[in-house]
Amino acid sequence: HFQVKVKIPFGNKYLDAIFSVPEKKSTYGVILTHGAGGDMNFPHLVSLAAYLASHGVLCLRFTCKGLNIAYRTKAFRTVVEYLKLSDDYKLSGVFLAGRSMGSRAAASVIRHLSQENDDDFIQGLVCLSYPLHRPKLQSKLRDEDLLFIRCPVLFVSGSADEMCEKRLLEGVASKMKAPRKIHWIDKANHGMAAKGRTADDIMEEVNTQVFSWLRENIELEHK
Repeated sequence: HFQVKVKIPFGNKYLDAIFSVPEKKSTYGVILTHGAGGDMNFPHLVSLAAYLASHGVLCLRFTCKGLNIAYRTKAFRTVVEYLKLSDDYKLSGVFLAGRSMGSRAAASVIRHLSQENDDDFIQGLVCLSYPLHRPKLQSKLRDEDLLFIRCPVLFVSGSADEMCEKRLLEGVASKMKAPRKIHWIDKANHGMAAKGRTADDIMEEVNTQVFSWLRENIELEHK
């Protein structure tokens, strides 16, 4: 696969983004963004993008600085529109994916688009380390958007994530209308690190889980 850098117009500025493009033409794509800290070059995102592209799925990852969730959501939506209208990559559909705060923004975009009946392009949502609550603040759950979503959702979270207590995410998942799956990375924290395991080892587990879930959901589309 190869990479193409682009600048996506957003208001009066641009969002930096990188396409990871498979050798063969891809029918489906994934849009991927980072959490509250860092940018699109966060190692887990670089690794996932490369993995997807080398397995035939186009991946567009982008950077949006800013800790305001409404702003991040607006940026994500702009990237979705950009890819939808792209002449270079004509896709049948796209999956939205994000890490931590980026997954909240992705969920919010899907909810807004579904309320406007404009979500036929969106195939599903991938939440890496979804920040369900602030550390030690389990009483306030950020579950609103998740309960509105109807497309398939995959959660990949560490079982020791201090911002996503296992029992609480399982409770939210049981109330969701959407088909959903949770994959727990054993003993990993919010940053997806676990004692006794290398970062590469964990990234490989995340990448294979995301890809096999995407493949199942793309196949379901085609039946």
